[in-house]
Amino acid sequence: MPPVESSELIELQIGAVANGGWCVARHEGRVVFVRHTLPGERVRARVTQETKHFLRADAVEIIEASPDRVQAPCPFAGPGRCGGCDWQHASLPAQRRLKAEVVQEQLRRLAGVERDVVVEEVPGAPDGLGWRTRVQFAVRRDGVIGLRKHRSHQIEPIDECLIAHPQVEALGIERKRWPGATGVEAIASAGTGDRLAVLSSRGRARVPRMDAPVRLVSGKREDKPPFVREEAAGRLWQVSGSGFWQVHPGAAETLAAAVLDTLQPRKGDIAVDLYCGAGLFAGVLGEAVGPDGLVVGIESEGQAVRDARFNLRDLPHVSVERGEVEKVLDEIQFGRGKSTLNHADLVVLDPPRTGAGRDVVKRVAELAGRRIAYVSCDPATLARDLAFFSEYGWTLSALRAFDAFPMTQHVECVATLVKG
Repeated sequence: MPPVESSELIELQIGAVANGGWCVARHEGRVVFVRHTLPGERVRARVTQETKHFLRADAVEIIEASPDRVQAPCPFAGPGRCGGCDWQHASLPAQRRLKAEVVQEQLRRLAGVERDVVVEEVPGAPDGLGWRTRVQFAVRRDGVIGLRKHRSHQIEPIDECLIAHPQVEALGIERKRWPGATGVEAIASAGTGDRLAVLSSRGRARVPRMDAPVRLVSGKREDKPPFVREEAAGRLWQVSGSGFWQVHPGAAETLAAAVLDTLQPRKGDIAVDLYCGAGLFAGVLGEAVGPDGLVVGIESEGQAVRDARFNLRDLPHVSVERGEVEKVLDEIQFGRGKSTLNHADLVVLDPPRTGAGRDVVKRVAELAGRRIAYVSCDPATLARDLAFFSEYGWTLSALRAFDAFPMTQHVECVATLVKG
């Protein structure tokens, strides 16, 4: 089979959606993963990469359009442009259907689970825009700021990001020069109005005058890094610097409620929160199990542990341990008075995009007694780990999916696991 030139245009009939913001087509017997298109469309696509097994391509001309196609609201979206959004050319209902199909396909292929999925709207962004409260901007060597192109280190200069929250845009970061910087993360709290810019630099960077109140910190470690306050689940949360927090203004509240609904905690329960970050799930579980219960959070990042301990200081029956999850699970003893316990009634885990993996799954399966809530931002690693759980006697009993990242291919899931 002759090689395909990376700039060659090919005509394609587009098939199903695939994980990662692609749709699938075939060209001369080979699979083609195509961006900027929708299932059922006929397009001309420019090949961007060829491997031994498949091609990658961008749809640059729509010959027959899907009824779900809309005009992308952002002028920087499209083939060869900003890589931050995957589905700006699809209506919001279509985006959620596509994400549901991806979750279903990953569950079927990787976990052997057949399940209908509905992706639920997260309150706070009815038009799919203005929701992202944390944006990582890249900086060119000349100080111009922008966002990276898809699968590239190249930077697309922008003067506005339409999915960024208005409080992020109020910082005016895109409209300034950042000589000497390699990146600027803009952070805003939709609930409290706190704002922060975290500056990464090659060395000495010049910080432009800002029009809004903002604290600036270099990439080096500081004893007391600046923080923003977040509101969720009836509590105030401190999140320092670039610490993890849900980027959609309604996501933390929505996911906390979903986890409680999944785990159904009782007074006096013992619960464990793995990858606990600033302590969101540990906090709501601590309130639910009450002072006769016990909650242990585990987190590897030092500043997140300090934030979580500060955030949960009013709940003496909630503790936070620092370390890699698998190591801490091997070492930790859950104590109540003079008793030593080696089990938990409930476990919630919210791992990074790479998932928990077999070792952690095995330890959780042995530790948990009644229910497990698995929060995931990646359907593929979720499905893989659900297959591992099934090997240890845990079954998927329910799954909810949330559109916490409109205009992108990302979707947040909360899986309920029970024994048997």
